[in-house]
Amino acid sequence: MRKNNRQNRRLHIRKFRKIPITVLLISFILPLNAYAEFEWVSYTLDNDLFIGNDSGYTNGLSVALYDSEESSGEEGGFAGKDPQPKPSWMLSPLLWSLKDEGYMGAVNIYTIGQSMITPEDIQVEVPSEEDLPYAGLLFINNTFLAINENFADKISTSIGVVGPLSLAEESQKFVHELIGADEPLGWDTQLKNELVFQFSRARAWRSWISDDQSMDLVTSVEASLGTISSSVNVGVMFRYGTDLSRTYATELLNTTRTSNPAAIDGGWYIYTIVNSGYLFNQIFTDGNTFRDSRSIDYRNEFVGISIGLAYSWKDYSLSVAFNDANLISDDSEEQLKNLTEYGTITFAYRF
Repeated sequence: MRKNNRQNRRLHIRKFRKIPITVLLISFILPLNAYAEFEWVSYTLDNDLFIGNDSGYTNGLSVALYDSEESSGEEGGFAGKDPQPKPSWMLSPLLWSLKDEGYMGAVNIYTIGQSMITPEDIQVEVPSEEDLPYAGLLFINNTFLAINENFADKISTSIGVVGPLSLAEESQKFVHELIGADEPLGWDTQLKNELVFQFSRARAWRSWISDDQSMDLVTSVEASLGTISSSVNVGVMFRYGTDLSRTYATELLNTTRTSNPAAIDGGWYIYTIVNSGYLFNQIFTDGNTFRDSRSIDYRNEFVGISIGLAYSWKDYSLSVAFNDANLISDDSEEQLKNLTEYGTITFAYRF
C-alpha cells in the first residue's frame, strides 16, 4: 500500500512539473492587487525551427504584463499619464541613472520566461566538448521604459537560475514527446544549478523622420552587466509603416529576447535592426561562473541583424522577426550559428 502511495506521489510530481512554469511564477512574484494595473499581456516564442533548425538556441518562451497607462489624447498607446507606472524593487540599483527629464510617459513590464540551449546532435548522450553545452535559463525580468517625444530610456533587471532547476530538460522532453520528435539524451551534461542576474541600461533616439511620417530611423546604445551576460552594443533600426511615433520605444525591447517591436491601434510597420557590440561574458558559452562546467570558445565582437513585421488590429498586436545575432562568425564557429540564428513571434492583446 505504501509503495502504491509513493508511486502515486511521484506521478503527481511528474504531472506538476509539466504545468507551464510561467503561470506559476507570475502568481508568486506579483501582489494580487497588481493585476488590476496591467493593460497589456504578450506571449513571445523564440524557436530555431522557424528557420529550419533544431539545435543551439532551440526554444525560448516568455509571458509579459505591461502597465502602460493610456496617455491623455493618445488612446491605447505605450505611453503614460499621471500617475505614471513605477519601477519595482528589482530596478532599485538602476534608478539613479534615470534623471528627471520631463518624460511624457512610461511603461513598466514584468516578464517571466524560459530559454534552452542544446548542442547540434541531441541524440548523443555525451556531446562533444567543442559543441554548445546543454543549458536552461528560467528568469523573471522587470523592464521600465521612460518615454519622451524623440528619445526613450530603459532600465532592466533579470534574476533567474540555470541548471536543472530551470526545468529546461523537462520542458524540452515534454514538447518533443508531444510532437513526436527525437528525445534529447544529453541533459545529464547540462550546466549546474546557479543563481544568475543581469542589469541593463539603454537609450534610444528617433534620429530621423521622413516628411510624410511613414519612415524613421531609431538609434540606440545599451550596456549590460551580469552573470547571464555582459555586453555593450549600439543599434540602428529602420522602419516603414504607419503610426510610428508612439511605438519607437519598443526597439529597446528587442535585445532582451523577451519581446520584439510592437505596433498598436491599427498601425503596422516593417523593420530592420542592425546591432554591433562586444560580449564580455555569456553563461551559455562560458559555462558556470563559479564551478567547472562545459564551455566553448567564441569571438567577443558581434554584428547582428533582425528583420521583421509588426501589425495590429483593434486590441491585438502581432510581431514576427528573423534574427541572426552574429553575422561575423566563421566556419570554425559553426556551433555558434545554432545559438544566434532563430525566429521569434510575439502576440499581444489589451485587457
